[in-house]
Amino acid sequence: MTQALETVETAESLVENRRFSRTDLTWPVSLWLPEANRFFNGKTINVAKGGALLSLPMSVPVKPGHVVEINFPRTMSLAQKKGQFARIKTGKVLRVERDSITTDATIGVAIQFA
Repeated sequence: MTQALETVETAESLVENRRFSRTDLTWPVSLWLPEANRFFNGKTINVAKGGALLSLPMSVPVKPGHVVEINFPRTMSLAQKKGQFARIKTGKVLRVERDSITTDATIGVAIQFA
């Protein structure tokens, strides 16, 4: 019983340590990975002011520590209002989650915005 309680406390402390609240959002993205010299298409899982969790194909050769650029395309009406067709953010890869490889051939990539 004590072990289960410790697990709950640990999970709660992880949530409390986040600086920004996350919002679940599925949006198409392109990730520029300089080490591969190319873009990879994927989607967001969730986003926050300080970063995002992306779902990308398992073939993306990304590692923690890589500095990447994420292209968030805008809808036509938003692009007309903002004057640009995409929002581009630079960030650092914090972790790569490989839990989904066997279910849908994707990886989760946590990015902290610069």
